[in-house]
Amino acid sequence: MNTVVKVYRKGIVVLPKNVRDALGIVEGTLLRIRVEDGRIILEPLDLWERVWGCAKGLGSAEEAELELDREEEEFWKRREIFEK
Repeated sequence: MNTVVKVYRKGIVVLPKNVRDALGIVEGTLLRIRVEDGRIILEPLDLWERVWGCAKGLGSAEEAELELDREEEEFWKRREIFEK
C-alpha cells in the first residue's frame, strides 16, 4: 500500500481510510512514532501486549504501568492541541 498524504498546520497528518481500516486504527488509537533511516514510522501501539507481557516475564508490572501512564498523558496532551 502506497499513499501520499499532506502535513497540515501543527503537523497534523490524516491517515487515509483504507490505511486505518487495514490496521484497525480508530479514533483514540495510540500510535508509536519513530524515525529510522530518515523515515517516519507509525505503528499502532498495543498496550495490552505490554501488560500481558508482564505476566509472561517480559517486563515488570511497574514498567507496564509507567508505560500506560506515559501513553495516557501523551494522548491527553495531543487531544488538547486538536481541541484548540
